[in-house]
Amino acid sequence: MEKRIYKKLTQAHAPKSPLLKNCLNAFWTGGLICVLGQGLRTAYEKGARLPGDRAATLASVSLIFLAALLSGIGVYDRIARFAGAGTLVPITGFANAVVSPAIDSHAEGLVLGVGAKIFSVAGPVLLYGTLSGTVYGVIYFLATKL
Repeated sequence: MEKRIYKKLTQAHAPKSPLLKNCLNAFWTGGLICVLGQGLRTAYEKGARLPGDRAATLASVSLIFLAALLSGIGVYDRIARFAGAGTLVPITGFANAVVSPAIDSHAEGLVLGVGAKIFSVAGPVLLYGTLSGTVYGVIYFLATKL
């Protein structure tokens, strides 16, 4: 069967995705995660009387902890099924991307399971993020010093 005919056939039988509904769910769920982060920062600034930079750091750490905890007990995955890309808000999505492979590979042992596979999803993000930041830094340095 030709690729063109096969593609047409599979598209005809694939379920239609409710695009608008999915976008709205992603938007408000991601926004809710951001509101939670801002609420935590404000609570740490006002309630604990921490300076802004420390409150922001503590809010980030709190979001990472909550995302890891919710991933560990299976709640984050249910939220992600509903909200889709809305749960990929950088800090919580990254925490989930680190915790999920660790949970999935736990039965294989701590070294060959968790240790070997914990960064299987997040590893490329770290690698290419660091690499692109380095390239940008070199370009910026050369552009401003020459």
